[in-house]
Amino acid sequence: MSFSTRSLGLAALIALLAAQAAWPQGKGRPAPEDQTGLNVGAKAPGFTLKDQEGKERSLDELLRKGKVALVFYRSADW
Repeated sequence: MSFSTRSLGLAALIALLAAQAAWPQGKGRPAPEDQTGLNVGAKAPGFTLKDQEGKERSLDELLRKGKVALVFYRSADW
């Protein structure tokens, strides 16, 4: 076996191991529908939250001004 063949084999092995490490741990089963949240493009239910200044803002209030994009940050540490 030549050096380049061994190097190619080693590179392929490393790639396979890296892919396995990055594979989701959920065994390929989808989450229950009641835990997946809204689908992209779905209408959000009405809600009220405090803004950065502590003032309560409702989704309906913001929609009166125009379109609204909701962005959620997972694991934000504020």
